[in-house]
Amino acid sequence: MNHTTRKLIEKFSPMWTNKEIWEFEQLNENLRFDLAYTEPEKFRVESWKSKLAYPDSDIRDVVVRTFNNFQDGNECWIANKGQGRIDKKFIPYLMAVMADIMIEEEICLNFRIEHDCLVVSIDNTADVIDCKEFFEEFYHLATGFNYDIDTGIPDDETEAEIYLTRLQEEFDQKMKSLLGDKYLPGNNDPDTINSK
Repeated sequence: MNHTTRKLIEKFSPMWTNKEIWEFEQLNENLRFDLAYTEPEKFRVESWKSKLAYPDSDIRDVVVRTFNNFQDGNECWIANKGQGRIDKKFIPYLMAVMADIMIEEEICLNFRIEHDCLVVSIDNTADVIDCKEFFEEFYHLATGFNYDIDTGIPDDETEAEIYLTRLQEEFDQKMKSLLGDKYLPGNNDPDTINSK
């Protein structure tokens, strides 16, 4: 992870969970941004009007549809709709959304602020350690908590297993009472890790 990305993540840490993203989207309905792809070091004000510009856009929709622009080595410049700059309050939201889009493919990103815009690019120099560090920062997107914060789960493996089993049983009982026979309790997947 490059120094600029690390500093920006530290500034807005901890990164948002999916629940926080969802809540932010509920409070800020119809979030739209201007996006423009450019070659590195080639951004100009005119980039907002180029053929690789996507004004008034839904961030997820455009990034998924135009992912090949990232693969071609372009940077994605993001600004508030019609303003040519990004409000600070949107930066942690956008960083978490961008990481969430890339998380399945395990693609590490670089983030920076330049000309009052959020600039996102694929980290083509990232090695395994860089990727591990990057995704540890965004670990709680899926889990809802940061992996290095005390979760209440005991450190002892046996105690932790008992604790988690009890939580699963309580959850199963609650869901069974709500859904009846439609609910399949527990994790019924075969234990492939420990099977011979």
